[in-house]
Amino acid sequence: QVQLVESGGGSVQSGGSLILSCTASGYGYDKICMGWFRQAPGKGREEVAAIASDGTRYYGDSVRGRFIISQDNDKKKVYLEINSLKPEDTAMYLCAAADGLGSMCGWDRGYYGQGTQVTVSS
Repeated sequence: QVQLVESGGGSVQSGGSLILSCTASGYGYDKICMGWFRQAPGKGREEVAAIASDGTRYYGDSVRGRFIISQDNDKKKVYLEINSLKPEDTAMYLCAAADGLGSMCGWDRGYYGQGTQVTVSS
């Protein structure tokens, strides 16, 4: 059974930084995509950052240049460094894993963790 467990969320002031971590288990680690999504109250799920199975990194337009995604060599842990936080970054951040092929990821059939809350005050 696939499990994704996030940690590292919290409450910070605008301009602050956090590092989110996610540990994956129960997944075949060949050709895996790992990433982070976020969901704010009343809004849809937004893809924030991802690492495809070929190492390609993706960033959403609203976070590019401020967020950095990385993973351990064994692909069992993925991190999201979030910098220059803004109030609009407030959301539940969800770790995700999915089958991948090259730079493509099958998020529609992926697995998601329970999430870690990030709250940014102005």
